[in-house]
Amino acid sequence: MTEDLRRTPLYDLHLALGARMVPFAGWEMPVQYPMGVMGEHLHTRSAAGLFDVSHMGQVILRGPDVAARLETLVPADIVGLPEGRQRYGLFTTPQGGVLDDLMIANKGDHLLLVVNAGCADQDIAHLRTLDGVTVEPVADRALLALQGPGAEGALARLLPDMPPMKFMDVCDVSFQGRDLWISRSGYTGEDGFEISIPADAAITVAQALLAMEEVAPIGLGARDSLRLEAGLPLYGHDMDRTVTPAQAALGWSIPKVRRTGGARAGGFPGDDVILPELGRATRARRGLRPEGRAPVREGAPLFADAQGGEPIGTVSSGGFGPSVGGPVAMAILPVDLPEGATVYAELRGKRLPARIAPMPFVTQTYKR
Repeated sequence: MTEDLRRTPLYDLHLALGARMVPFAGWEMPVQYPMGVMGEHLHTRSAAGLFDVSHMGQVILRGPDVAARLETLVPADIVGLPEGRQRYGLFTTPQGGVLDDLMIANKGDHLLLVVNAGCADQDIAHLRTLDGVTVEPVADRALLALQGPGAEGALARLLPDMPPMKFMDVCDVSFQGRDLWISRSGYTGEDGFEISIPADAAITVAQALLAMEEVAPIGLGARDSLRLEAGLPLYGHDMDRTVTPAQAALGWSIPKVRRTGGARAGGFPGDDVILPELGRATRARRGLRPEGRAPVREGAPLFADAQGGEPIGTVSSGGFGPSVGGPVAMAILPVDLPEGATVYAELRGKRLPARIAPMPFVTQTYKR
């Protein structure tokens, strides 16, 4: 089976660091290192964690009016995105569901997109339906994420010429004659950076960062628990083709200019379903704090009462939150259930109470 899996430019380094490798979205990826998922999670929250996210799809778009053309697929304000900035967006389906979520950066003469690994081929084919747009998948670069309160200081030592950046800024910085594409963003709720690196320089950059006392390698296991605590949705779990942006609690990613009455309202797949539902959804992604210490995992049915009745939802993401000190979960539930209300997750034939709680479960520390 593993012979069919792709490997990132950092594969040999992962093995040297003692990583446990697992199949993930068609790639062989590190799920944890000897520190363990709990230790890696807490290290990222207190110092700095280095993640290999080279499996994500990097795609360059070029062409006249490329921002306006991309808006026919994505309900974000891309025309108004300033050079040197990036924002979050969604590919939507004609039925109003979510095809994928992505990051979109304005690099001046082109747009740089980062899409999910498992959706990359589909997304590239989708982008190639745009008239007059050149779609260039980036196949010769790695992608690292440096996250945590120590990330800024560590990267400043590696790249002393890097300009000041705030959350969602992007820039290019030279390192040993190679261009690094940097964004101040990530998927942990912490301040941090994502760094696109020529493949043949990836191990050099990673080793230079890992040589710093505050930086440790972090695997997919802690990446998942970190994003869950931060209340960040994962495609294929908390949203998919059957879930609308409003139901995924991602209506904030559709700005006024693209909404009904806006200057560039609609014009994207599913706009007739998505726009009327904004602010009116009867179900949406909610946070859950299960009682006790046992994690409530994805797929567990949720009920309004301790006995009887039909399910009112299903856990879409769940696990133990090391920083929170207890289990956390997310599910799409009726919006009229107030925060603090109790629902019941069914585990192995028993129903365990869980309180509807605000998200994120931890304080986000983005550099605004």
